[in-house]
Amino acid sequence: MKVAYVFSTSGHTASYKLGKMILPQLEEGRHGADVVGMFFFDDNTYLLRKGDPLGERLAKVAKEQNILLMLCDQCALERGLAEGVPGDCRPSGTVEGVQVGCFPDLYAALSGNPPDQVITL
Repeated sequence: MKVAYVFSTSGHTASYKLGKMILPQLEEGRHGADVVGMFFFDDNTYLLRKGDPLGERLAKVAKEQNILLMLCDQCALERGLAEGVPGDCRPSGTVEGVQVGCFPDLYAALSGNPPDQVITL
């Protein structure tokens, strides 16, 4: 089964659920599903700042396992993690391999390897 995660809940979501549960399972090869993408909203985008230990670990796993990492464009722009304008921006100051976009960009990026389920945390 292929899954994609959407990190939309404010607060501890990405750092706790991703950092303490999902990422260690991915690193150990025991997650139980193929993760094809992760989409980050609001302050969860900070996790993918360059130099963030958790973000750097995630970027490494994403590269090895071909996992899309995408930040909401407007969220990233507001937090200084992207340059440009909504609908036409690029990541800035993020870990390697991050993309920035909105739902149409997410759909397009996952179209070649679509998830069977999308899980929102």
